Amino acid sequence: MNSSSLLAQAGSSYRYAEVDFEALLRSREGLAGALRVLPGLDWWAGEESDGRSAKNGDDPVECLPVSVHDWCHPLELAEPFVRALGPQDAAAVRWDLNEWPEVPEAGLESISQKYAYLTLSVNSRDLYQYEHSADHTVHVHVRGEQDLDRVHWLAAQAGGRFEGRTELAPL
Repeated sequence: MNSSSLLAQAGSSYRYAEVDFEALLRSREGLAGALRVLPGLDWWAGEESDGRSAKNGDDPVECLPVSVHDWCHPLELAEPFVRALGPQDAAAVRWDLNEWPEVPEAGLESISQKYAYLTLSVNSRDLYQYEHSADHTVHVHVRGEQDLDRVHWLAAQAGGRFEGRTELAPL
């Protein structure tokens, strides 16, 4: 299932929604693909002591791996960005939604934008790209334990089931 389908299942209003990208790009191919999707990509050298970055006009190929924090993009850029990455590149693609809508038939109330996020960890298990993986992980952000019914409902709508763990994650 692609992200558009998952978001359609979520039923959220997209009027004010946007997508954010955080990544650790290790490959030339992933970097080239990310730059095709986001020509003005905000990146800096992956080594903290290295001051090279997009803002300084440095060549990102010479700085691999590079870290990316590029926010507030249109939703339609999410899938091309994910497809551009190679298997050794890790990313978090976060959809900042307007709200989790009310789903009366499932007993779910509306939840404000503050708690309405969906994150796809690409080639990673966690939100911060520490746990490398050969596949992807979906994170559903809600207020807390009181909203786990929404997570189970959303997984069922996407043809899956909740298999993960719950955790407190500062954004």
